[in-house]
Amino acid sequence: MTDAVDAAVERAGSADSAETPAYAPWSGHVPAPEHRTPVTTYRLQLGEDLTFADAKALVPYLADLGVTDLYLSPILAAAPGSTHGYDVVDHRRVSTVMGGREQLEALAAEADAHGMGVVVDIVPNHMAVPTPSWHNLPLWSVLREGPDSPYADWFDLSLDEPILMPVLGKRIGAVLADDELTLEQMVVPGQEDLGEQWVLRYYDHAFPVAQGTESLPMHVLVERQHYRLAYWKVGDEEINYRRFFDVGTLAAIRVEEPDVFAGSHGLILELMRDGVISALRVDHPDGLADPGGYLTQLAEATGGAWIAAEKILAPGESLPTSWPVAGTTGYDAAWRIDQLQVDPAGAARLGALMQELTGDAPVDYHRIVEEAKREVIAGSLASEVDRLARILDSLTSQDVRLRDHTLRDLRACVVELLVAADQYRVYVVPGTPPGPETAAVLQADAERARQRLEPDQGETLDLVVAILLGEPVGSEGLSESPERAEAVIRFQQVCGAVTAKGVEDTAFYRWTHLTSLTEVGGNPAGFALSADEAHAWADRVQNTWPDTMVTSTTHDTKRGEDVRARLDVLASYAEEWSDLIHRLRAMTAQARPLDLDGRSENLLWQTLWGTWAPDSDDPMTPERLSAYLIKASREQKIWTTWTAPDLAREQALTDYATHLLTSEEVCDELEAFATLTARSVRTAILAGKALALTWMGVSDIYQGSETTRTSLVDPDNRRTVDYTGPSGLISALERLDSGAAPRSLDEDKLFLTSRLARLRACRPHTFVGPRSGYRTIPVTTSFAFAYTRLLDEVPDVVVIARRLSRRLEQLGGWREESIVLPEGTWEHVLRSGSVEGGSRPLAEVVGDDPVVVLARVVSPDSETDSAHSTEGTAR
Repeated sequence: MTDAVDAAVERAGSADSAETPAYAPWSGHVPAPEHRTPVTTYRLQLGEDLTFADAKALVPYLADLGVTDLYLSPILAAAPGSTHGYDVVDHRRVSTVMGGREQLEALAAEADAHGMGVVVDIVPNHMAVPTPSWHNLPLWSVLREGPDSPYADWFDLSLDEPILMPVLGKRIGAVLADDELTLEQMVVPGQEDLGEQWVLRYYDHAFPVAQGTESLPMHVLVERQHYRLAYWKVGDEEINYRRFFDVGTLAAIRVEEPDVFAGSHGLILELMRDGVISALRVDHPDGLADPGGYLTQLAEATGGAWIAAEKILAPGESLPTSWPVAGTTGYDAAWRIDQLQVDPAGAARLGALMQELTGDAPVDYHRIVEEAKREVIAGSLASEVDRLARILDSLTSQDVRLRDHTLRDLRACVVELLVAADQYRVYVVPGTPPGPETAAVLQADAERARQRLEPDQGETLDLVVAILLGEPVGSEGLSESPERAEAVIRFQQVCGAVTAKGVEDTAFYRWTHLTSLTEVGGNPAGFALSADEAHAWADRVQNTWPDTMVTSTTHDTKRGEDVRARLDVLASYAEEWSDLIHRLRAMTAQARPLDLDGRSENLLWQTLWGTWAPDSDDPMTPERLSAYLIKASREQKIWTTWTAPDLAREQALTDYATHLLTSEEVCDELEAFATLTARSVRTAILAGKALALTWMGVSDIYQGSETTRTSLVDPDNRRTVDYTGPSGLISALERLDSGAAPRSLDEDKLFLTSRLARLRACRPHTFVGPRSGYRTIPVTTSFAFAYTRLLDEVPDVVVIARRLSRRLEQLGGWREESIVLPEGTWEHVLRSGSVEGGSRPLAEVVGDDPVVVLARVVSPDSETDSAHSTEGTAR
């Protein structure tokens, strides 16, 4: 690694250090020259079922596939039983479940031997509140010692009152009456040097006991702690620590504090210094007090490494250009790839079917989002909203000129601003004037909010907006007070949580117009995207963020890319789909529950189709489908919820789903529809994957998505992938590399993925970095989405993807449509043959293929050929 990283690690401190780091200035959207830029990453979800040793065994296959960098889920010690790694408990240790530091270093060495780097996902926003609590020693210390704990400033909470621990199965009075709390002495794991400690037990839970309170009567003892044990239902109303959204078992940390940054990042920076890690993905920066400030600090600490931020952008939103990161993690590209294959002509018929089943009209999307946000504000995030309102009330009460703005009015204004917000958050740093774009966003939110407020509350709304924008209010001291800064920060954090829980985790499950469009960061109300709109967006991103990430499936997507592609095609067969659903409903009427919710039913039909791949290596099963439907229905929060499940209705729904999946009549109908749509589905899947691998920036391949998968939302998308079996991916790739033709859509996709990933590895500067570029290629039809990737402003790779395949066929195919290829000789990447530049018929260049990729033919001694080496990128 570089001297810059070495110095930064020393300043930031080792894994065991909490010294305040000092940072050298650095900024930029591309990594510093001495740092590696990934070209094609491969995301692995590590855990007990996929350890570092397992990943090491996959490296030769991934190298053959064309992958340049491993992309690992969080690697630090997580809560017991963690299946994802985002519930970190110890920043000083690599996960022993995954194999510990030694096996991580062996994995990195194997990757390096194959010319690959290692990207790691880090979690700066929160830590786990585990069971038992001692697994998180910083939290254990705060619970035991309160303000006197050396970790007192780690967690985003106030120690002026006991920390709420809502873990009890009933109210505290009943728990005490039934003697369910017990006191014992034990050696706490990880604190063996302290000898035996007093521990308060509640079944599997364990909490520390403040010194000197162990001999008190139990009802007095529980009152004398730095925490408050409470009934679990109390949490949403009275929680007093910031959570990851509304998840009580994930407590936010104050990474903006220098000692917290050093303590939580020391080991990661040390691993970068040692060459084990080469780049980072940052989870959920929107939860932080100052995301831009944190990312700047991280960029400086790493000496300018490649960093991707998991920022979910609204359709019209751009990543803040001041952030010194390579770009986003790719959600903004994923939904656009889908919408290119959605035929807007199908919107009305699919909308009519949705309205028939659910009562929701196509124009109702924004109403459903608003309803969902209000429910979240009144429910699981009520305590956060109340806290924000109280901060504003305390602030205004300090100035006589502002005291007539009541708590009720302040809260009402906050609620309406949160409901009106159409992006996750804005970025205002207390004490720093916001830019005009930020001010415009908040002012637009305010105007929408004003329409829902009483006339007399308009002045209060103006005051709240002025406070949030840093404008002068009240006295000079009030403008600079810590409470004002806290109000600014808390509003932005709560806004992100309300948007995530209200839209992504509620409205997206309720809206069933076309469920492939209800994807993270997506625009379900937009329905379709024109080629010109997609080109314009890609050009903007390429000019500013040439090293951003592009993905089509992640561990967080609601559906895998192949499921979404099958659903996208429904818009091209809307009449046939509607007719099919009417037939299926009639033939299964006896099995359908009388009280089946319409939204759940429409979601079921679309899910059944989206995962319809009985002949693939990943067919849907009744167990998986049932688990998904229960989760989706509870996320809808209409007739069943996580906290109040209707088990009888859930069972009826899953029984019906199982009947549909196993009924011979239903299967015959679906198979006939699959035959009808086969060419369109194949086009959508393969063209979509080609775009994800060539459109711009760093391409990510989620584990197993080099072939077709029927994955749904987590945990379904973390299922084991068959790499090594007789029909596994390794043997399939070997067969294709031997010259055998693909035998199925699974192998078609594997072939395409490997050829395009290898192309990227051979021509890295064409796809990433400051020498890469993007340019639209002239075509005479909107059914071809065509562009060239540039190397030093010279066309080097051409991509022509078929769009809306059925409508194209209905119009008679390509007919006289043409494309103007850049000059020169171009070789096909996905089939044999070559073509000369100039105006060419699409029927000749593309033919029946879903997508065509062409690479410029260069002479061995040309400057362009030497530029295709991997020097300086993914090295």
